[in-house]
Amino acid sequence: MSDDGADAADASSPTDRAYAEWLDALADGDGFAVVCPEGHGSLPPRRVCPECGSPELSRKPLDETGTVETYSVVHVPSPRFAADAPYATAVVDFGPTRLTGIVRDGGADDEAPAVEIGDTVAVDVGERATDGERLVVFRPADGEPPAEGE
Repeated sequence: MSDDGADAADASSPTDRAYAEWLDALADGDGFAVVCPEGHGSLPPRRVCPECGSPELSRKPLDETGTVETYSVVHVPSPRFAADAPYATAVVDFGPTRLTGIVRDGGADDEAPAVEIGDTVAVDVGERATDGERLVVFRPADGEPPAEGE
């Protein structure tokens, strides 16, 4: 095993660590996209723009709200999401990039979240009910507080 300077107790890959750091920033209200001079946005970790190959990348804050571009309601989940079903996965436009996450609207746990293309949502970090892993969560951007436990 090589010594790459990582803490021996941290067995996660650099990609996993970069994603965890991005989730931390998102949870702290400092969500960002990695943007090249041409305005192409992506999420970390990146060394070059996936659209044009530019190595000149900078952080740009995510918009406070985004627009639902598409979604899918899942009633029969994979085992990793068994306790979360039914749930809606959405792709949301947040300025220079799009995020994929789970929609949480504060409704009953046994009902699919109410979501439509064109809805305005805010982004946050939540947990899967099945195993507690962190994930990107979208909530209606109408000023309603999240439901207890979310």
